[in-house]
Amino acid sequence: MFDFLEGYNLWEAFWTTVQLTVLSAVGSLIWGTLLAAMRVGPVPLMRGFGTAYVNIVRNIPLTVIILFASLGLNQTLGISLGANTFETINFRLAVLGFVAYTSAFVCEALRSGINTVPVGQAEAARAIGLNFTQVLTLIVLPQAFRSVVGPLANVLIALTKNTTVAAAIGVGEAALLMKEMIENEAQLLLIAAVFAVGFMCLTLPTGLILGWVSKKVAVKR
Repeated sequence: MFDFLEGYNLWEAFWTTVQLTVLSAVGSLIWGTLLAAMRVGPVPLMRGFGTAYVNIVRNIPLTVIILFASLGLNQTLGISLGANTFETINFRLAVLGFVAYTSAFVCEALRSGINTVPVGQAEAARAIGLNFTQVLTLIVLPQAFRSVVGPLANVLIALTKNTTVAAAIGVGEAALLMKEMIENEAQLLLIAAVFAVGFMCLTLPTGLILGWVSKKVAVKR
C-alpha cells in the first residue's frame, strides 16, 4: 500500500520541519519576551515600537514575510546570514521570517500573563528599591510565564504547522516533499494521510505535554 514512499526521504523532510520549529520557537520566545518588556516598559519610544511592531507584523500574511526574507533580504540586498548554499541560506532566512512573525504572538500571550500579576507586587518591589528591569525579571516574568504555558503551547503548535510555508522558498521540509510526491504519484489520499499523521505526531504530544505542564505550574490565586 505504501510502496509509493520508496525513493522519498520522509524522515529527512520531517527532521527539517522539526529543526525549523525548534530554532524558530527559541528565537520567537527570546524576541517575543523583549517585545513584551518593551510594551509594558516605562519608555514611551520603546512602548511605541513594541506596539507598532506587533500590530503591523501579526497582520501581514506569513507567506509575504517568508517571501520578503528570500526575495528582499537575500536576492535584493544580498543578505545570506553567513551561509553559502541555496538550501542553507533559505533555511536560515525562513527561521528569521518565522521568528519575526511568531514573536508578535508570543509577545501578546506573554503580555496577557503580565497583566495577571497583581499590581501590588510590582509596587512593593519598587518600594524596596528594585528598578524596572529587576521587577520585571525577578517578580513579574516568572509568574507571567507560568500563567501562559497553555497559550504559548498553542503558538508553538501553530508554528509547527506554519513551517509548511517555508516550501514557498524551496526549504526541503515536509510540505515541499508532499508537493513533489503529489506531482509524481497517483496516491493523493494516501499521501495526504501520511503527512497529516506526521504532523499530528509532532503537534499532539506537544499539546498534551505542555497542557500537563500548564496545570502543574499554574499560579494559584
